[in-house]
Amino acid sequence: MINLLPPEAKQSIAYARQNTKLLKWCVAIVLVTAGTGLVVAFGMLYMNRSINSYSAQVQKTQDELKAQHLEQTQKQVDDITGSLKLVVQVLSREVLFSKLFQQIGTAIPAKASLTDLKIGKVEGGIDLTAIAADYDTATQVQINLQDPANKIFDKADIVSITCNTASTTDPRYPCTVNVRAQFAKNNPFLFINTSGAKQ
Repeated sequence: MINLLPPEAKQSIAYARQNTKLLKWCVAIVLVTAGTGLVVAFGMLYMNRSINSYSAQVQKTQDELKAQHLEQTQKQVDDITGSLKLVVQVLSREVLFSKLFQQIGTAIPAKASLTDLKIGKVEGGIDLTAIAADYDTATQVQINLQDPANKIFDKADIVSITCNTASTTDPRYPCTVNVRAQFAKNNPFLFINTSGAKQ
């Protein structure tokens, strides 16, 4: 088949076909760009809403914690923890206090009286307070407690001795002596002594 169209017409038809292809490509690019823009815009909107939502949740949680007096609750927890630590400390030493009191009572001199006994902060130690008739009796308390024959303490040190008639509740015992002592290694007044043998 012979194409008898003039060259100008042929050229116009060729350009028309190319223009149609270019138009299709332009429409496709515009559609893809618009779609990408919509996706990005939707993503940004979703992210902003999520950020605002999480910020509101965080603020709400902080307000609830403040309303619940978190600091006061934490202080109470710390106090309870301290008390539990003291209980654990006493139980870990496993002292037979009933027998220990009797033995300490026999070690206290005649003109003195035990008034207080506390578990010391030093491992295996105990703080004792006694009242005495005079300074010599107060020092005798420390000597008797440290005596190996009593089998109570390896070491007993005087922390303080004060003698003041005006400040005492019992005028017969004007002196107060504070002693810090370490349990003997083979103390028979512990459930488990330091060598690990059960009493």
